[in-house]
Amino acid sequence: MGDSSVLLTFDELASAVEGSILANGSSAVGISAVATDSRAVVAGSLFVPLIGEFQDGHAYVRTALESGASAVFIDNLHAKKDGGLYRELAARHSACVIAVENTLRALQDAARFYRAKFPNLLRIGVTGSSGKTTCKEILASLFQQRYKVVMNEGNLNSETGLPLSVFSIRDHHEVGIFELGMNRRGEIREIAQVLSPDLALITNIGTAHIGILGSKAAIAEEKKSIFGFFSDTCVGFVPERDEWTAFLSQVHSGRVETYGRFSTQGFEGSEDLGIDGTLIAYRGLKIRFPLPGPYNLMNALGAISVSEHAGLEPDEIKKGLEGVTPLFGRAQVLREQGRTVIVDCYNANPDSMEKALEFYSSLPWRGKKVLVLGSMLELGDESEREHDRICALVSRSDADQVLLFGDDMLSAGRRCDWAGMDVELCGSMEELNRILLAVIEEGDLVFLKGSRGMALERTLPSIVPGYSGGSSHA
Repeated sequence: MGDSSVLLTFDELASAVEGSILANGSSAVGISAVATDSRAVVAGSLFVPLIGEFQDGHAYVRTALESGASAVFIDNLHAKKDGGLYRELAARHSACVIAVENTLRALQDAARFYRAKFPNLLRIGVTGSSGKTTCKEILASLFQQRYKVVMNEGNLNSETGLPLSVFSIRDHHEVGIFELGMNRRGEIREIAQVLSPDLALITNIGTAHIGILGSKAAIAEEKKSIFGFFSDTCVGFVPERDEWTAFLSQVHSGRVETYGRFSTQGFEGSEDLGIDGTLIAYRGLKIRFPLPGPYNLMNALGAISVSEHAGLEPDEIKKGLEGVTPLFGRAQVLREQGRTVIVDCYNANPDSMEKALEFYSSLPWRGKKVLVLGSMLELGDESEREHDRICALVSRSDADQVLLFGDDMLSAGRRCDWAGMDVELCGSMEELNRILLAVIEEGDLVFLKGSRGMALERTLPSIVPGYSGGSSHA
C-alpha cells in the first residue's frame, strides 16, 4: 500500500479514537479503506467489529484479517480477555490491532478526524422524516454542474453508514452532500458531529420513527440536532409555514432560513404536470423538473435555496433540476406495455402516505386507478390509529380498486367502512400477485406505496407481465 492511498496512519487512528495499539505486525503505515462487514474487507482495510443485539463482530476479526485487513479495532473487554489471541493474529497476518473503549464510537471518531483533513470541503447535510434521499440527489445534481461532489451511496445515512460514507472523501472533492438518518434517539446528533455540516437542510417533521421517539416534538428535537455543531458562519434551511418552523429556527450558532413557495429566492411559480413532474418558473427560466408531486416540488425548492446561498447560477440550477433522475422506489414512474406504475415503495410513513394519496387522487386518468398499499412500519403505539386514518382517506379517494397488504394495513382494512369500494385484503404476496395479474389491463394506473419491509416491488412482474427491471422514467 503506497502512501498516496493511506487514509489514516495507524498512529493517527489510535490518536483519533483515544485507543492504544495492542499489537502492530504490519509493514504498512496505515489504512486505505474501512469496513464494518468482513465480507466487504479488501486489502488495506480497517475492519471495525460492531456489537449488535444478536451478533458480535469480533467473531469475524480472523476472517477480516485473512481477507487482507491491515488494521482492526478491538474493544477493551475483548482485548483484556483475548489479548494474546489478537497479538498472535496481528503477527500472523501482518496487521495492526488497536484497542478502543467502544468500536462504534471509534468508527465515528475516526471518521470525524478524517473529515477534518479536508477543511476546504463544503459540507452539506440533509435530514427529515421523509424525502431526504431525494433531496440529497437533487442537491448533488445541482452542485455537480460546477463542483466535484461526493455523497452517500444509496441511503448509507446511519450511525455506521454516515461514517463509512465520510471515508469516501478525497482530495479532489469540493462539495460533500450527506443525508443523516436515525433509528434511535440521539443518533443524528452523533453523526452530525462526525460531518459538522456548513449548510444543513431539514425536509420536514413527520411521523416516521414516532414508534421510537414517541412524539412529533421529540422527532423535531432529534432532526434539529443536525444544527447542533454549527459555527457562526453556518446556515440551516427549514420548510416555511410548518408547525415546527419557529422551533427549528432557534439555533445557538449560525442562522436558519426558510424555503418554499413564498421564501425561496427567484421562485416565480409552478405548473403541475402530473406524473411528468412540475414546470418551475425560476428567475425568468422555465424548468421541467421530472419528479412528480407537490412534495418533490418542496424538495426542489429546498435545494434551490441551498444552491442560491452557495452562489450557483440560474442556468446551473436549471440544468441540475432538469437532470435529476428518479431513484428506484421513490416516486419512480414506469411506463410499459400500456400500463403506468408509480413505484413509491422504498419507504412509507403517515405523512408521506397522505401526501402521496393526495397526489394520486389529483391525477385524471382514463383507465382504472389501482392502489396497492403496504403497511407502514415503526409506528409503535400510533400504528393502529394511523393505519385507520390512511384507510379512511383511501375510502374517500377516486381509486377504482384498492389492494392492501401487510398485517397492520389488513387490520385497518377490516375496520374501515369502504362503502362499496372494490377492496381486496391480501394475506400473502402470492395472493396479491394473483389478483394483480388478473385485474390490471392496458391503460391502467397503478400506485405502489408501503414501507421498505413490504417489498412491494415484488408485484411488478404481475402488473407488467415479463417485467425484468428495465424502466422508462417520467
